[in-house]
Amino acid sequence: MKQEFRLSGTGGQGLILAGIILAEAALLDGKLAIQSQSYGPEARGGASKSEVIISEEAIHFPKVTKPGVLLAMSQDACDKYSHDLDKDSVMITDSLFVSKVPDFGGKVYELPITHSAREELGKVLFANIIALGALVKLTGVVSAESLEKAVLNRVPKGTEDKNRKALEIGMNLIKD
Repeated sequence: MKQEFRLSGTGGQGLILAGIILAEAALLDGKLAIQSQSYGPEARGGASKSEVIISEEAIHFPKVTKPGVLLAMSQDACDKYSHDLDKDSVMITDSLFVSKVPDFGGKVYELPITHSAREELGKVLFANIIALGALVKLTGVVSAESLEKAVLNRVPKGTEDKNRKALEIGMNLIKD
């Protein structure tokens, strides 16, 4: 079983880090994973994406060819990176920044990711971790325990509690 993810937004939203964390969580679960990234020359504000492939078997091609899940944290990213979605794909959008969702035939989850970060944690910089919590709750691609461990391995010291809370907020955005 191979799953392909594309995490997209603008530079500065932490989506490269989110991809690295997702891949690390998969490795902690004993799965194989590969992560790649691409971003514009701007330090902040340009389009960026992180792609992650998670599999139980060897991964023979390191690029996402059929994303099962697209996380779009900006309208520009949604427009730019949704071209290869199909009816079996899932799109997760940040409802604060994405207002026009393309009709690709699949399921869409419009979530208040950045709004939740600002309102519940006081800073939008936790939006990427909230998005990861929602993505993992929705897909079950990695265990919540491995995701938390991978997050705590990568975030700055002193922010562990807020990042744990961000994961919880993200998971709670997905209703069973």
